[in-house]
Amino acid sequence: MRRTLGLISLALVALVLLPGAASAKLNDLERGRQENAIAKTLVDRSLEAAKDGDYARAHALARTAYLDHYEYVEIPLRLRDPNLVLDTEFKFADLRNDLEQQRPLDEIRADVRDVRAGILATDRAIAEKGVAAPAIAFGFSFSILFREGIEAVLLIAILLGSLAAGKASGYRRPLSLGVLAAFGATALTWLLTTLVIDLAPVNRELMEAITALLAVLVLVLVSFWLVARIDQRRRMEFMRARVASAIAAGSAGAFAALGFTAVYREGFETVLFYQALLLFAQGLELWIALGAVVAAAALGAVAYAILRLGRTLPLKPMLLAGASILLLLSVAFVGNAVRSLQGADIVSATPVHAGWARLPVFVAELTGIHPTRESLLAQGVLLAIFILGALWTFAWLPARRRRREQVEQHASTDAAAAAAPVERDPAPSPETVAR
Repeated sequence: MRRTLGLISLALVALVLLPGAASAKLNDLERGRQENAIAKTLVDRSLEAAKDGDYARAHALARTAYLDHYEYVEIPLRLRDPNLVLDTEFKFADLRNDLEQQRPLDEIRADVRDVRAGILATDRAIAEKGVAAPAIAFGFSFSILFREGIEAVLLIAILLGSLAAGKASGYRRPLSLGVLAAFGATALTWLLTTLVIDLAPVNRELMEAITALLAVLVLVLVSFWLVARIDQRRRMEFMRARVASAIAAGSAGAFAALGFTAVYREGFETVLFYQALLLFAQGLELWIALGAVVAAAALGAVAYAILRLGRTLPLKPMLLAGASILLLLSVAFVGNAVRSLQGADIVSATPVHAGWARLPVFVAELTGIHPTRESLLAQGVLLAIFILGALWTFAWLPARRRRREQVEQHASTDAAAAAAPVERDPAPSPETVAR
């Protein structure tokens, strides 16, 4: 009985104390994120002071950033990643020492980049991912592979159908070898781009910006190319013309090259988009991999339906939806690219203090929405271009085409009426006149 009462008492104490402990832990994490943001702002101000030649003020700001703010972040962080605490502490120490010794500005910039990287890693470590960030990472990953894969499957189906229609089925083998070579080249491209990103002789922030801007350029070009050929009949005519050229050449090498180029273009784009996505989704790699796996499974089912069962799937809506998501992904990439250029001290940063612009770190990196005027302006301009392009493509051009068709129809009707013989009343007979 006494033991039972003791257990009940312990349970009651736990019920009272545990919510308070959980609340305290949550408050520590929330304050840690706030102190981390203040530390980053002070580090940026320290770099500005060093640029102005005021090394004493720069040292004082860096010292305040660490002792009065980042040290508080260490309290909740030591339980999660103690090595990150030590590494970032050493980076702060290097910055303070170089400022105290008035080292060249290039070294100060390098120190600031290292400290910023440590602060960002800290933000990731203490931030709670929630539901939004994994869902966004999964959705972007799924859309990249599924859209690019659908286009590759569609191109292969058109090529095979054109061979059958042209009674050139003997060229299926070199065409298949070209497709397999494209998959191998895609895997090699992944390895090479990974090495370039890891070993490039520039700082990581600049490499992130270059990769993101290149991905934005390719995304825009690919999406507009796709929209211009979204009609299946026009795509089939385009690919059949290429097949006809290869048949005219009568070379197995021509068909191997045709299969290789049709698939490798999609593979190269896929590699580029995933590399850019991974740069800004650290900590969410599992969700990106899961999105790719699910996309591969869905793609396999669609490919089987197209190539084996010969079913007509609603490809136009799928391709339009995929192109729309990729355009939104390019908006995210351009925001991250500008933010990386700001981190590399190439583009100036004007803070935006509005609450809507200060998203959790994982969501901010996936959407590219950062609290700086320059990054938000770049995203707004690109989004406006896409909206105007959509209105031009899907509203203005169809309306103009309908008006032209109506004018041509009226003109043809008028021309037919003018060319028709005029019916006249017959002349009266002599008997009628005599009467």
